Amino acid sequence: MQVRPDPAVPRTWERFVAVGDSFTEGMVDAHPGRDGEYVGWADRVAAALAARNAGLDRPFGYANLAIRGRMIGAIIDEQLEPALALTPDLVSLSAGGNDVLRPRVSVESVIARLEAAVEQIRGTGADVMLVTAPNLSWAPLVSRVHPRLVEYTAELWAVGQRTGAFVVDIYTMRSLRDPRMYGADRIHLSSEGHARVAAQALWTLGMPFEVRDWVDPLDPAPPLSRFESLQANREWVAGHLRPWIRRRLRGESSGDHRVPKRPEILPVEVDLTGQDGP
Repeated sequence: MQVRPDPAVPRTWERFVAVGDSFTEGMVDAHPGRDGEYVGWADRVAAALAARNAGLDRPFGYANLAIRGRMIGAIIDEQLEPALALTPDLVSLSAGGNDVLRPRVSVESVIARLEAAVEQIRGTGADVMLVTAPNLSWAPLVSRVHPRLVEYTAELWAVGQRTGAFVVDIYTMRSLRDPRMYGADRIHLSSEGHARVAAQALWTLGMPFEVRDWVDPLDPAPPLSRFESLQANREWVAGHLRPWIRRRLRGESSGDHRVPKRPEILPVEVDLTGQDGP
């Protein structure tokens, strides 16, 4: 179990806004009651914050402006001002992941834009929650982007230190170094992965959480044979990598023509699963 110092002044947030891309939208953590919609780590954090405030007889509202496929420029240009217009006291900002996946990217430039956005949010008095990149050095084929993820994570910690933002460290979470924590596309987290990230985020905020063993790896899975591994890689290339490359060549995005799933701050109805209701 990780050890965390008690915060000097316990904080109670009442207006939480999540900003970002598919990671914060919640892909591919399917909503149990709504076809084509996702829950995700940010929704799970919001549910926990809402439950805590309900026990204190304090109000709580949550908005999620994240849209899949967005790069950092679009996230800042399209989501930052609407987020600040909602007068949040806590903002989660996860941006730059899609930029880092591109073959040519200046991580330094991505971080510079991210830090400017954090400073703008902090200037309103709101707290900011950042999220590091995951460690994908173990993942076949995807691991080639690992050096950029390392650079992004190191720079992100520095942003957190300079601005006083919370940093949710998922890079060192050993439990995420497991294909079962990801969906079939090997990029987006599974429901189990999102639940673990939510627990890490709540731990970072000094909050109670449900997943007590969130940093512990799962029991080892039965190893795949060489044939099974090759077949799985072929299916991934055909079903996910090639369509992604085609979209890049056409200048298309999976988020084209999409709107935020939760554009206004609304109350969160908490159920026993830790997910928000309608």
